Amino acid sequence: MAEHPAYPVGLRLTGRRVVVLGGGQVAQRRLPALIAAGADIVLVSPRATPSVEAMADAGEITWRKRPYEDGDLADAWYALIATSDRRANEAASTEAERHRVWCVRSDDADAATAWTPATGHSEGVTVAVLTTDARGRDPRHTAAIRDAVVEGLRDGTLVAPHHRTRTAGVALVGGGPGDPDLITVRGRRLLAEADVVIADRLGPRDLLAELPPHVEVIDAAKIPYGRFMAQEAINNALIEHAKQGKSVVRLKGGDPFVFGRGMEEAQALAEAGIPCTVVPGISSSISVPGAAGIPVTHRGIAHEFTVVSGHVAPDDERSLVDWPSLAKLTGTLVILMGVDKIGRIAETLVAHGKSPDTPVALVQEGTTAAQRRVDATLATVAETVRAQEVKPPAVIVVGDVVRVGPQGPV
Repeated sequence: MAEHPAYPVGLRLTGRRVVVLGGGQVAQRRLPALIAAGADIVLVSPRATPSVEAMADAGEITWRKRPYEDGDLADAWYALIATSDRRANEAASTEAERHRVWCVRSDDADAATAWTPATGHSEGVTVAVLTTDARGRDPRHTAAIRDAVVEGLRDGTLVAPHHRTRTAGVALVGGGPGDPDLITVRGRRLLAEADVVIADRLGPRDLLAELPPHVEVIDAAKIPYGRFMAQEAINNALIEHAKQGKSVVRLKGGDPFVFGRGMEEAQALAEAGIPCTVVPGISSSISVPGAAGIPVTHRGIAHEFTVVSGHVAPDDERSLVDWPSLAKLTGTLVILMGVDKIGRIAETLVAHGKSPDTPVALVQEGTTAAQRRVDATLATVAETVRAQEVKPPAVIVVGDVVRVGPQGPV
């Protein structure tokens, strides 16, 4: 008789009786999905693994501590046979056939009436993969296909846009420090599904080249400002595109809420009644030092780290940073946007008690192919920046952790 492929179907088991025979490793792997499906699960087994026993103790399953008996599958909708007793498995399989219960057998797939696919989940979608050729059944290959599809959906490399359930709105996505591999999985997926992307200069630019041709990419630095302030113009652009029914991604460098004005954009969207999703990103304040071999904390050296903006000099009346207090801290100081102000920052820290010999590292274009590290001290950093022509963007690390890693100064 010709071998026919299995017919794929999704079982809706909420409140329906499911019988599991055997409490070993197979049951331990399969039970969580059955519990998540809302099934009324009866486990029949004289023994169980500690994890399966914990499910019974929590009331997630009903455990009958005995071997299989004829009649156990009566009124069941679905059965998983996974005992170590082949004769019991065969008897249970016969009962399942008699009662027309769909039955999975872990010891003999060919004798079963149902197969368990390799499954994975991504944003409300279940991916299930079955081998259609019984002669070439290869569970590892099936699982590898499942993993590839799920990973592609999660990271956006496999684009599957929503249609019926798609809603317009804005996602504030933290793109990370620059390396396109360091954006979050959710951020990359939303980017792949966008109609419009309004991108910062410091966002992961390489990802923009991967977008489909229909996606409109707008450089935030080139939005016409006219009578508007730059940020107000960006807010207006987000609102206008979202009101047109488009899915908009605001792609920002680092994290949207770490010196990224993300909250200003979220507030403007809320006032306009536009749905907004915030996707955190990896902040350059910790990732860039790490990429350069500098830990912002280290046992016995630094039990704290402080992140400050250096875009306003210490003697500027607009500064909100308490530089005298920072000079007294013993931990690590990470300064963002401070390259052109580092001379005055260093002078202020030294004037309020920081040692001139305190090590400083500047990491330019961190995590990208152009990354470079320049080392100095508070006493020499201003001249070093000029001599080495350090340019933004660069993360500045001040503290003894600079000398911890293998890439520190010899």
